Amino acid sequence: MEKSININVHVAEYRGFCAGVDRAIEMVEKSLLKYGTPVYVRHEIVHNKYVVEGLKKKGVIFVESLADIPKNTKAPVIFSAHGVSKKVIQSAKNLKLLHIDATCPLVSKIHREVETLEKDEFKIIMIGHKYHPEVIGTIGQANNSKNIILVEKIEDVKNLQFNKNQKIAYVTQTTLSIFDTESIVKAIKDKFPNVVEPKKSDICYATSNRQLSVQELAKKVDSFYVIGANNSSNSVRLVETAKLFGSKISQLVENIDDFDFISLKKFKNIGLTASASAPEELIKKFIIKLREHYTITINDQKIPENVKFNVPNFLN
Repeated sequence: MEKSININVHVAEYRGFCAGVDRAIEMVEKSLLKYGTPVYVRHEIVHNKYVVEGLKKKGVIFVESLADIPKNTKAPVIFSAHGVSKKVIQSAKNLKLLHIDATCPLVSKIHREVETLEKDEFKIIMIGHKYHPEVIGTIGQANNSKNIILVEKIEDVKNLQFNKNQKIAYVTQTTLSIFDTESIVKAIKDKFPNVVEPKKSDICYATSNRQLSVQELAKKVDSFYVIGANNSSNSVRLVETAKLFGSKISQLVENIDDFDFISLKKFKNIGLTASASAPEELIKKFIIKLREHYTITINDQKIPENVKFNVPNFLN
């Protein structure tokens, strides 16, 4: 107990669940009410163990493959917010599974972009992380995998080669670093001046808001803590953003119960946020635990985002 130590806690203005995550979780909850247990979910509905474990307790079974679901089951299978390829949807139909698509509408927008671009005979550059489920699902929208080429870093742009008259466009993963992506896009435009870009940035509003909030706070604090998951792209990007903009110590907090709060005694000002796949209640839990050790002053001016994606009518 270090109650004699005062720590100023600066909480990011934008944090916690985005509208796409809210919608996906609501779809799982409403499926439980409508169909009973079990409800199957292919892949983690969102990349957050706290959320996943909570849903497991309610009767949700998470699987990585449709082959893991018992044959002839009447239970529904829900596709995660990250989206899936056309092949996965076709497999669900072939297996006669009751499948429900909880893909974030902003990811679905990119899926439609890929479909349209391929139909218009474009070669598509996909900026993203190779093994992320969103990227796998987006690439899987192309009927011919040769029509979409993955770029993860600026060095990959140097290796891109297209025929002289080939039409080229790019799309991006929704949860990338807005700062890293800017430099990759610049490299693509420098090499291919006629490249077609999305009418509106593919990086989602929540990702941008959370990164810009962290950017501002990182200049004011001694250390920064991001509540999220190691396999969550948007969580990891927030840690990187805090480091990039001045916070010498930036740490991902996956399990608050295991966090070393004693280590914070050397800091006067700390930054705190929750990624787009981490619930607001984890911010509150972190602060409650912090109060057990220190006298704290909270600096919090949360800004509501007022974005809502409705669940399909058949679940209401």
